[in-house]
Amino acid sequence: MASEGMKENAPMRSGAQCVVDGLARAGCEVLFGYPGGAALDIFNSLYDAPFQFVLARHEQGAVHMADGYARATGKPGCCVVTSGPGATNTVTGLATANMDGIPLVCICGQVALDMIGNDAFQEADVMGITRPVTKHNFMVRNADDLPDIIAKAFYIATTGKPGPVVIDIPKNIQKQLTAALPPERVSLRSYDPHPAFDAKELNRLVEAINAAESPLLYVGGGAVNTAAEMVSAFAWKAEIPVCSTLMGKGVFPENDPLALNMVGMHGSVAANYAVEHCDLLIAAGARFDDRVTGKISAFAPKATIAHIDIDYSAIGKSIRTDIVLHGDVREVLAAALPRVREARHAAWIERVNRWKARFPFTYPKRGEMLMPQAVIEAIRDVTGGDAVMVTDVGQNQMWAAQYYPCLAPRRFITSGGLGTMGFGLPAAIGAKIGKPDARVVCVAGDGGAQMNFQELVVAVEHRVPIVFVILNNSCLGMVRQWQELFYGKRYSGVMLGQANRRPNERVPDGPVYLPDFLKLAEAHGARARRVTRQEELAPALNESFASGEVCVIECIVDPSADVFPMIPAGAPVTEMINRTV
Repeated sequence: MASEGMKENAPMRSGAQCVVDGLARAGCEVLFGYPGGAALDIFNSLYDAPFQFVLARHEQGAVHMADGYARATGKPGCCVVTSGPGATNTVTGLATANMDGIPLVCICGQVALDMIGNDAFQEADVMGITRPVTKHNFMVRNADDLPDIIAKAFYIATTGKPGPVVIDIPKNIQKQLTAALPPERVSLRSYDPHPAFDAKELNRLVEAINAAESPLLYVGGGAVNTAAEMVSAFAWKAEIPVCSTLMGKGVFPENDPLALNMVGMHGSVAANYAVEHCDLLIAAGARFDDRVTGKISAFAPKATIAHIDIDYSAIGKSIRTDIVLHGDVREVLAAALPRVREARHAAWIERVNRWKARFPFTYPKRGEMLMPQAVIEAIRDVTGGDAVMVTDVGQNQMWAAQYYPCLAPRRFITSGGLGTMGFGLPAAIGAKIGKPDARVVCVAGDGGAQMNFQELVVAVEHRVPIVFVILNNSCLGMVRQWQELFYGKRYSGVMLGQANRRPNERVPDGPVYLPDFLKLAEAHGARARRVTRQEELAPALNESFASGEVCVIECIVDPSADVFPMIPAGAPVTEMINRTV
């Protein structure tokens, strides 16, 4: 496949230079990555690149940085790695982006074409390994194809349901010269990212909304890109309460009277009760994840279900769907809005508001012990809810989702579908690089904080002043909670720090924190502070944000704190656990 952009007398370029030129043409502003032998020609061309290069300390960290950049800005994230372990180290990051529909382009060096299949040094089947965790991938076999492939990669990554695309480039192709130019436009015969939704189904949606007495909007990550204003206009005109998935936080402002906040396993009682009792459920860019639906046969039992999604494979995959609208969420809602009557659902709103008032997110206070939920509340109060909140995965993630109201899209960044521990810190660095004027705070547990802590030095090196808050409960908290509730308190493989010392080993007097996050942070060049009391929270946060430096705040929190409400996996709403004492 020779490039359509081939012209006579065009200047010759190496394949590696085509990569740099292709990235620049696609609007790349920052490239995250890690070098190696099979990518040296690309890195040689990067020396004069017109965009910034950020050296991560691990390839997984590089992909998470690109991911965080993409989530914060809406632009595709870009990363480059070498062959073999360089490429295989990206798999977790690629899978994370793929599950959440995040646009990424990942360029991998590869051994020379004539060495593929010979077990060459640092050879790996990148195409085979990454195919299940990417939207698409390419193997480049001729430098003449490179400009066209790079343009197609960005087109695929950013259209339809976004996702990661891998370009695997053998070393000899990086050296090969070509006169090929990029295409004027990109089209793929078998790929239609702009489907036209069914007008008859739209009519059915409008009729259902106008007839509904207890409608509910359920918005997900697919509404983040372009649909936030339209979702709000829709909800306000027809007076429809709004709940969101974890990925949909911020599509609808969570301080609005119609907001019910997050739905699902650790969602609000009001949101889950609303799903249980609504007569029309409108899913907008949400995929009915198992963490939302619980017991599928008992999900939204009284509702007509309408599903709007750009990804046709998500429609009807797990939940029966009565009204099918395959298309862009913003376009569908924009077409329906003029035909939807202004409505007031007084009885329904009153009922929903009673649930909100009776069952707010709350937690027990245990003397002077610092509660992790209080840490999130302090971040909320200090930032006024205006920061970009990036989370790791586990209890910290759910507390952040519950106690940090999100008022706009792209201000809550987290690994939803894959649930990747170690995501938070590098994603926060990418988000801050993409949004340098925003205050960026990352919340992690002491388990996830250790998975990619090495990336902290990247923030220091590039003067990226994030605030990294570690909720240290000396255990893998979410696993500990499940073992406590469902496995007879048989705590296996979850204790961290002092509690994990060998039998008969002497424990020094006073508290022992392993690792010592303060020393670890200082060794990486960051400021560090430990907080053990609630009154220390606000001063520590204010000081950190005002410093303009990379800051780590370790909060020693109640190790027995749990995340409630909680619907057990696969259970209906009627089995919700909601302990407040």
